[in-house]
Amino acid sequence: MFLNYFKDFSTKKIVKNSLSNVKHLTTDGLIKTVGIVFDETYFYEREALVQELIQNGIEENNIKVLVYKDKIKKNETFEYPVFSHKDLSWHATFDKREVNDFIKEPFDLLINYYDTEKVALLLVSHLSKAGFKVGFTSIDKRLNHFMINTNAENYKVFMDELFKYLKILNKL
Repeated sequence: MFLNYFKDFSTKKIVKNSLSNVKHLTTDGLIKTVGIVFDETYFYEREALVQELIQNGIEENNIKVLVYKDKIKKNETFEYPVFSHKDLSWHATFDKREVNDFIKEPFDLLINYYDTEKVALLLVSHLSKAGFKVGFTSIDKRLNHFMINTNAENYKVFMDELFKYLKILNKL
């Protein structure tokens, strides 16, 4: 227990320090590829969130999802990539190939769909090569380019606001 706290503390310190030196990427093009990182601890509407993206013109094969769970049972299987705190190393890197592949993917849009700061989620969002990052206002302001003031349970409000502003920014 104490070691997990220490690992969280040191990783959070690494992330916070590197956020002060962040150079935001800018993309002028339209959004075609979307990555979603979300915390399944509090939010279970993964399919509904993906359907909202599809209804707003994003092709299903251009959407990739990465899910964080606090606890993964030993024999539990998933149809999508899942990671947990255990996949995080002491050097603020991930041991799981699916997470590293997701981080390296140059998405046009990354949706950080979590409203509580967890070290593993912050690190994935920070390391992502996405051109435009969107998240909640309750998360560190330096992590996202655009923030929406709602909570994770209101995914309809989040998606409505997201697409309203993406249209204003000529990203769609």
